[in-house]
Amino acid sequence: MSRELTRRDFLGDAALVGVASAIGMEKALAGQATAPANPPRARRSSFDDGWTFTKGDIPDAQLPQSTVGSWTPVIIPHDWSISGPFSETEPCGSSGAYLPTGIGWYRKSFQLPRADAGRRILLQFDGVYQCSDVWINGQHLGTRPYGFTTFYYDLTPHLHFGTQPNVVAVRVDNSHQPNLRWYSGSGINRHTWLIDTGPVYIDQWGTGVTTPQITAQNATVEVSTRVRNNTAQSASCTLRTALLDQNGSAVQSAESAAEIPAGGDHLFVQRIAVPQPKLWSHTFPNLYSARQMLLQRGAEVDTATTPFGIRTIQFDADKGFLLNGERVKLNGVCLHDDGGAAGTAVPQRIWERRFALLKEMGCNAIRASHNPHTPEFFDLCDSMGFLVMAEAFDEWREPKQPANGYHLYFDEWAARDMTDMIARDRNHPSIVIWSAGNEVPDQDVPRGVETLRAMNKILHDNDPTRLVTVACDQIVAEPRGALPEFLAELDVVGYNYVGRWRDRREKFYSIDRHDFPQRRFIGTENGAMPSFIPSANPTASQFRPASNQRIEVEQLQRFTQVYDYVCGDFMWTGIDYLGEARWPSKSSRSGVIDTCGFAKDGFYFYQSLWTKTPVLHLSPHWNWAGKEGQIIPVICFTNCDTVELFLNGKSLGVQGYMFPEMGMEGRYSNFPPRDNAIQTTGDLHLAWYVPYQPGTLRAVGTRDGKVVQTVEQTTIGAPAAIRLTPDRTSINTRWDDLSHVTIEIVDSQGRVVPTADNEVVFALRGPGRILGLDNGQADSHESYQSDRRKAFAGRALALVQSSGQPGEMRLTASSPSLTSAFVTITAQSL
Repeated sequence: MSRELTRRDFLGDAALVGVASAIGMEKALAGQATAPANPPRARRSSFDDGWTFTKGDIPDAQLPQSTVGSWTPVIIPHDWSISGPFSETEPCGSSGAYLPTGIGWYRKSFQLPRADAGRRILLQFDGVYQCSDVWINGQHLGTRPYGFTTFYYDLTPHLHFGTQPNVVAVRVDNSHQPNLRWYSGSGINRHTWLIDTGPVYIDQWGTGVTTPQITAQNATVEVSTRVRNNTAQSASCTLRTALLDQNGSAVQSAESAAEIPAGGDHLFVQRIAVPQPKLWSHTFPNLYSARQMLLQRGAEVDTATTPFGIRTIQFDADKGFLLNGERVKLNGVCLHDDGGAAGTAVPQRIWERRFALLKEMGCNAIRASHNPHTPEFFDLCDSMGFLVMAEAFDEWREPKQPANGYHLYFDEWAARDMTDMIARDRNHPSIVIWSAGNEVPDQDVPRGVETLRAMNKILHDNDPTRLVTVACDQIVAEPRGALPEFLAELDVVGYNYVGRWRDRREKFYSIDRHDFPQRRFIGTENGAMPSFIPSANPTASQFRPASNQRIEVEQLQRFTQVYDYVCGDFMWTGIDYLGEARWPSKSSRSGVIDTCGFAKDGFYFYQSLWTKTPVLHLSPHWNWAGKEGQIIPVICFTNCDTVELFLNGKSLGVQGYMFPEMGMEGRYSNFPPRDNAIQTTGDLHLAWYVPYQPGTLRAVGTRDGKVVQTVEQTTIGAPAAIRLTPDRTSINTRWDDLSHVTIEIVDSQGRVVPTADNEVVFALRGPGRILGLDNGQADSHESYQSDRRKAFAGRALALVQSSGQPGEMRLTASSPSLTSAFVTITAQSL
């Protein structure tokens, strides 16, 4: 097994120790160091296989000899709630997507060789929702109420070595409902790891990397590493650290030595110069890694690898957000952590596909709402280039709607949960700001100020490199708003729904900018551009008329993009999520991407504003049988100068808008060239009100007088066939990989039928499984784990995953009266 360190580490307080040097590091990395008598094995190995699960509370299930209960083999991560069924009577209600919760047990048996006796063995859970209790061989190790925290236990004192098996038991209690305002899932829904070290080791989350000085010619990288000695004698140790670039080439190195007392620890602090650093940014996410080797009496006893990035961040009261000294507007989205049909046990490939779509939209920032997300979520943000607001809690001391929310555990657990969040995630270059909470009622009560001060101290003490915000929804709220003392404690003031109250609908941040010129402003949450809902009429929306929401979103985007002092905005939400819905809906409709990962109309609004790529999108579809002669609003999102719309070859007129508006330059009457293009609206969209008749809508977009894009909306024929399109026909056998297969109901000409809702039946042959089926329809109550799914707006999605074995899989889709289809996907071992 190859050795791999948990990638995020904790920074303690200590003075600089040792002097950076390059002595022997390259030889050590090349395997030329003194060979240890007992070389270290894999420090971290997956512990996800071999678990069994049973639903319900089983007496004495923690005892190794227990045989009570009906146990089913499962692979971790595992979310038992997502299997359903949906029911309006479920205790979790709308918050939990009307899915079952309750209590469940997990057990796993494993053996350790006798040679491991004397080693230190940890069991790490990246997250368990919620209220977990863990036992090893009948010994209770501890409890963890918060379902989003990564935690670990030392198994060493209670382990058997040799042929006698060890039994881990985990009780998960998600029965106290409701306890969250959105879907949480239930169970060990994140990865598990076995950590194996000797008695002298680099501490878990023990390496922290900062970059205190950066110029174009040179960057100073400070690597702080906590090393512990669990033996009864002092240990003479040497720590070698090499910095590697993204290609794995050694850049610089350092070596430090220290005597670590028996039962004690030592913090190595090494400063290493990196010439001509390649800076990390959202456009060029260059990553480095600190590869470390710990030696005792010349023998290697532990190693670690910590990815990091070299970059500067600044929130300025006048200039907004600066990355590497350059102003960057945070064009952001809020994201919850479920993966649609996968629930909260989300394979990494789902996030890869979603993030690629967000990039295509022009998004450069993500608010991880409203809790710590998985380590691999932030890894992807690092490697794909997103600027992240990492959030700790949705609730502090003051309760919200959920009667059993985090306020019950806050006083005992908040400091530890927040400290662990920082320890695990502080090396991610993508994280540019911490959010201590979201819409906490504490913002408008006196003791909330003291709570915030305590939160700030934890965050600043453990990470002095980042600022802190809170997503506040009560600024100037009526009849009682957030306390001025509360807002004054924030490094950056976060505004949720800044235009919600009175004349702020027009003035937004400008009132507070005038009153508090040194305040730093960021839009932590504001509404997203609404999209047409296929199951309703052309102007339908979830909460308010779509036309009203559209104008509100456009006005705020105008303000945000024009005024530099506003750091940016995170719209709610980038992707639809489960929960926080009203029956019969079980998921939100607020996203600009649905739960399948299909772009909705609002996606193209942001793409037209946030990218320079020509965008021309028409909505809604043009299948309105029975509405002949009735007015259908045709909405166009575009960044073309002008658009001319035709219906069946007849022009309906040319329209255009300009944003940002530009005045004269240099001399009187010298306007920018684009100012000569026709402008028919001050909105950021175009609209035609068209009496419906079947046929073809054709939009022609121009820039600088030249046609750059043409799109059509055509009246589509009756459903005739199924079309399957996988995003990849070759996947690997890991759980984290899969293929997204898009199902489309098409007419005889191969065009997607936007009104089709045919039920499609699926069959999979070969070494794989259908992880889930979805159609993105908020009020669909079909099981995600069924073998059939109705199309919604002519489409659906199948998630096809390997069973762990290589081979060829064949997915077949059929429906009465439609020509069936199949696709072949091959799974390969890494």
